[in-house]
Amino acid sequence: MYAIIENGNKQYKVAEGDIVKFEKLDAAVDSAVEFNVVMVAADDGVKVGADVANAKVSGTVVRQDKDKKIIVFKYKAKKNERKKQGHRQPFTAVKIEKISL
Repeated sequence: MYAIIENGNKQYKVAEGDIVKFEKLDAAVDSAVEFNVVMVAADDGVKVGADVANAKVSGTVVRQDKDKKIIVFKYKAKKNERKKQGHRQPFTAVKIEKISL
């Protein structure tokens, strides 16, 4: 069984036991979180819309951390304009505990 959940403006495909990286959530480590369910696919078929209105996906926050550093380098040719920046995106890792209908 898997579910499509929504967090922010993004949707994620999750199954029980998965560890998923979300954009930073305001939740402490080892706290419980719940997500909006868009779709659930189980043995008896796919459910969407009103069928998943009562569905819940719950998980536990595993860690709050920052991702690998990426380098942003902008320049204009022949103008001696260069700008180098680094960026580390914060994320929250969540372990999906239960998908219930």
